[in-house]
Amino acid sequence: SLLIVGDSSAVGVGVPTQEHALARHLAATLAHEARRRVRWQLVAKSGITTAQALELVREARPAPAEIAVAVLGVNDVIDQVSPSRAVRQRAELADWLREAAGVRHVVFAPLPPVHRFPLLPQPLRHVMGADARAHDEAMARWAATRDDVSHVPIALDLGPEHMAPDGFHPGEPVYRACGEALAAFVAGHLITTNDTETTP
Repeated sequence: SLLIVGDSSAVGVGVPTQEHALARHLAATLAHEARRRVRWQLVAKSGITTAQALELVREARPAPAEIAVAVLGVNDVIDQVSPSRAVRQRAELADWLREAAGVRHVVFAPLPPVHRFPLLPQPLRHVMGADARAHDEAMARWAATRDDVSHVPIALDLGPEHMAPDGFHPGEPVYRACGEALAAFVAGHLITTNDTETTP
């Protein structure tokens, strides 16, 4: 059982349907890689920060899940939340998911390489890109201190053909690459042969 929490990238902004979005690619690839049926739920809202994501899941009260995947961070950068504060808020989110939703492990997707967003104008692209890298590095350092949290780096091609028409949100190729990478991590590191199969 999989819980996906996040912002517009978790929602799937930039593609026409969930069939092309992150959650679907993640769940389908995980089912294939782990040879398990996967039951997934999505709690996400466009534009939210990490702190707002915690408020959202508290209100939504999602069903218990074994693994949570969090796709957050760009809006922390936009709102000028400091990396250290964002890490504290991620810790609060992870702790809540563990305690209230029964999650045994929280996987954090990396912040995207904003400095390579093709249609984001300079100097904004440079400034936001540097901030995003600082946030991602802080998150990686924090995740390495916990055995119930992971940060999964993902290498991405980001030409205009990989992005949504607005040049800011992911296109289907990015959602597919991220979903497949996150699924491979979960299947390879967090699921054992003793795990029971979930119902669809």
